[in-house]
Amino acid sequence: MNHVTTKELALWLDDTLQPQRFRDYCPNGLQVAGKSQIKRVVTGVTASMALLQAAIDRQADALLVHHGWFWKNEDTRLIGTRRERIALALKHDLNLFAYHLPLDAHPQLGNNAQLGKVLGLTPDLDAQGAPMTCGPDGLIWLGRCAPGNTLQTLGRHVAQALGRTPLLIGPNDQAVSRIAWCTGGAQGMMQAAVDAGAQVYLTGEASEPNFHLANETGTSFIAAGHHATERYGVQALGQAASEALGIEVEFIDLPNPI
Repeated sequence: MNHVTTKELALWLDDTLQPQRFRDYCPNGLQVAGKSQIKRVVTGVTASMALLQAAIDRQADALLVHHGWFWKNEDTRLIGTRRERIALALKHDLNLFAYHLPLDAHPQLGNNAQLGKVLGLTPDLDAQGAPMTCGPDGLIWLGRCAPGNTLQTLGRHVAQALGRTPLLIGPNDQAVSRIAWCTGGAQGMMQAAVDAGAQVYLTGEASEPNFHLANETGTSFIAAGHHATERYGVQALGQAASEALGIEVEFIDLPNPI
């Protein structure tokens, strides 16, 4: 089994995801420093206590996630579950790497790119072959779903692909071809998808205003699950890191109904 230094892994991840391009809600990159040599990495969606313990049980040297710690406007005191998580990571000398918006946006490894593959969506491409996007930081992807879909048949396809029944807002028999999608909690960006001419907008979560916006604009809405839509980017990133650096990487999915 090959090994790399913590600095080498951090440099590879930062070079791949370019976190300096984003104004994010949390620090991206190495959030907690552990041992200096890394042979085994566990990846997952969220750095919960359960995922930390799973990584420790597998004798991982690092944990790589999409949802890390130290979010903007959080209570910064080391109390409660925050203290317990950090104490566990430090006790076992476990490195924690986390990438939020940079992992959403990456054109090949990102959550949006990978969800598009899982759902069989065809991204629109610009003259340089890059995916066409809209919304803040270009986080919303634009494209097409398979011909002949209605909102109802697309919803069934999403449920089968993700293993979770989505929330659908709009007429079941509405023809949908033009689609916009953004994984996770991007329900607040729906207006950008409407303005871009999408017939349906797919994201992870729903908020009360989405119901009215869908009904009043004719752009249908699909909430397919925050966790369910964001399982794929970190898997692709981990696989790429394993291939590039020769380290062992294992993805652990801890189901979350949200």
